This record gives sequence, structure tokens and C-alpha cells, in this order.
Amino acid sequence: MREPFLVMTLRRIPAALAVSAMLCGGASVALAQAPAQAQARPASPKPPKSEAKPSTPKPEAVKPETKPAAAAAGGAEPTLIGQFGTWGAYSAAPNGKKVCFALAKPTSSKTNPPNRPRDPAYAFVSTRPAEKVTNEVSVMIGYTLKPGSESTLEVGGATYAMYTQGDGLWIKNAAEEGRMVDAMRKASDVVVKGVSAKGTETTDTFSLKGLSQALDRLAQDCKR
Repeated sequence: MREPFLVMTLRRIPAALAVSAMLCGGASVALAQAPAQAQARPASPKPPKSEAKPSTPKPEAVKPETKPAAAAAGGAEPTLIGQFGTWGAYSAAPNGKKVCFALAKPTSSKTNPPNRPRDPAYAFVSTRPAEKVTNEVSVMIGYTLKPGSESTLEVGGATYAMYTQGDGLWIKNAAEEGRMVDAMRKASDVVVKGVSAKGTETTDTFSLKGLSQALDRLAQDCKR
């Protein structure tokens, strides 16, 4: 059984750097033992543990999304291929293996009870040719999820059950992922709901503007 990509990434990055990378507020990353279905699917990238080098000479030109891209690259230097609407498209080659991914942050976030503190959330769609993984959807929710709680992703009028591991969400039924990605290409937004270990309910809305173009570009780039 291959080791989840996320776990390999975290082992390369000192825990101390994670504190300085998450909005200067400090983030606690909890990695739970993967459930049976989680071990069958590689994990997608987590938010950053270190500051990514800017893709342009001027640091002020770097978009906030390049920070989680640094960790997604698995220790390699990520390359921003392009910004498509709210989605950034990146590629990297950790250990010589190509990794491509699109990522975005929520356009709106709500908690119940209101205004509960949490770390930034990010949505990823990842492709790793060496592992035969294409367009894997994941969400790093920004807090440790309540074990056994129900999490969902709503898009195109359909609701998909998501399994949880630490602060990450992945689709429970891998056979539905292609249909979910097709819906994400056509819809205007996607809504992700979860429950924290402390019982806080969250609702994150991600705009899907530009996702289809980002995935098309990554499909070309990951062939090389």
C-alpha cells in the first residue's frame, strides 16, 4: 500500500515551520490514523508548512494561494502555470515525479456558533501521473474534524458524502469522483460542510470560476 502523499509531505517539513506559515496565527495540524477507505486513496496536499518562493521577482506580486502550493509540491519548487478565475494552476516534480494541482480558497465561510476561530481552508484538485491519480478532489478545512462526523460537498444539485482524516476531506465513493468533477466544471460554486472536533459546524463556499480552464491546462502540462 503506498504511503499517502500528504504524510510524506509533512515528514519533509519541520513542524515549527507550520506555525509561521498559517496566517501568523499558528495552526495545529492533526493527523489521525487513516480509516480503511482513506488508506486506499492517496491524500492530497495540505496547506503550507513553509513560505513558497515567489513566482515573480517582486514578493508583493505573489498571490496568497502560492503558500499552500509550497506544501503541495512535496518539498519541490512549485511553478504557477496560470491563474484562472479563483483557481491557481500549479505543477512540481518532487523526487522527479510530476504533480499537478489546482487550488482555491473559499469565497465565503460561516461557522455555527458564529465567528469561531479557524485556520484557512483550501480546495484542491490534484493529478499525480506516477500514482495513476487524476483530478482527485480534497478540501483542507482548517480545523480538526470531529471523528465519525458527516461531511458533505454539494455541487450541481447533488450532495456527495465525504470521509474525514485529520483536517482533510475526500469523497467516500471514489466511483463518483468523475461525476463530481464534471459537475464542478459546469457549476458556479461548491459548498462544503463539516463539523469540528469541538462541535462547530462550518459551511465554506468555493467559487468554481476558472476551474474548468485550470484543469484543462493541467491535463496538458501533466502529459509532459
